[in-house]
Amino acid sequence: MTSTHRVSLVVPILLAIACRSGETASTPPLKDTPSPVASDAPGALPTAAPPAPCPSLSREQVSRFVRLSLACVDREYPNKPGHVFDSDEAVVPPRQATPAFYGCFDWHSAVHGHWAMVRALRTFPDLPERDAIIAVLDRHLAFSPLNAELAFFRQDRNATFERPYGWGWLLRLAAELHGLDLPQAASWRVNLRLLADHLARRMESYLSRLSRPIREGTHANTAFSLVHALDYARTVGDESLERAIIEAARRFYLADRSCPLAYEPSGEDFISPCLAEADLMRRILSRSDPDELTSWLAEFLPGLASGDLGPVGIPPEIRDVKDPRLGHLVGLSFQRAWALRGLASVWPPESAEHSVIAGLSSTLCGHACNLVFDSGYGGEHWLASFAIYLLTDVGSQGGS
Repeated sequence: MTSTHRVSLVVPILLAIACRSGETASTPPLKDTPSPVASDAPGALPTAAPPAPCPSLSREQVSRFVRLSLACVDREYPNKPGHVFDSDEAVVPPRQATPAFYGCFDWHSAVHGHWAMVRALRTFPDLPERDAIIAVLDRHLAFSPLNAELAFFRQDRNATFERPYGWGWLLRLAAELHGLDLPQAASWRVNLRLLADHLARRMESYLSRLSRPIREGTHANTAFSLVHALDYARTVGDESLERAIIEAARRFYLADRSCPLAYEPSGEDFISPCLAEADLMRRILSRSDPDELTSWLAEFLPGLASGDLGPVGIPPEIRDVKDPRLGHLVGLSFQRAWALRGLASVWPPESAEHSVIAGLSSTLCGHACNLVFDSGYGGEHWLASFAIYLLTDVGSQGGS
């Protein structure tokens, strides 16, 4: 990197070191951190609470989170269907409409709840929840319920159901099953294959017709879902889907410059549009031309190497973590943290750039992990998946 990309590295490096060790950095309160606690001393300035350290990846930590997914995949209500009803006959209980993925409040959360269980088993095969997870997967990933899911998606009224967010997570689940070393996993993979292929082809068709990407910070974000779909395509060897994603990503994003970080986040975001886009382009450009990637990042996120990302590098203020929409901001910290962890891998581990970016990731991780179990069912039904995605290091994969 040029000297201009190394400006102001000293302070972010010290912050990164403090975050990793769990120490309190003696810096002024940051703009978007949670409300500071006032001192009793007359005239004293308020001081911000120190950032919580990011928990290390451990069997106990993953077990704690995966229990939240186990608790919701068979919990049918409350439920937010999200699909179109075109007749009285279409109004059926969720367990009948989508019998594989009917719990966890909505379809996509049920899907990534199943992904979280598979990922947990792959990472720690001796989890205490192992038998319970296998029993759930045996029921939900059986031929009959997944065949019904496929029939549901083939109905015309459901052509855009869960596009693209749920599609991306279903493909992520299929990719995760591809590497699961369990005797039962072979049948789960076969049973899910037709639905995964159906959504892969729909994704290709959708990208060919989409003239502009969707850049919002919630479910419709294009780049976020393409990250999952691209990793699936590369895992299972779906070259047609991979080509479609690469072509669309270059068409949508390659000319982008100076992402407007100051506009993030919106009040109910769980995705950073800027970091989701950078996460996708890292996966694409690091394989084709690493120099093109570093050049593109320098133009798209000029402050990345120095840790100057404005509000995007700071934990967002969350005034009501139990509000299921405002609580989206907990997930935002998870998503920012894993995207930054992946972006840190662009530089050598011993470099100042890597340390700075990884330090920001650690702060955001600690902030999110500290709030999951205070979020009520509105957060617990999905945040466990985001926690496991980050802590098992999926976010730094997918590069060269």
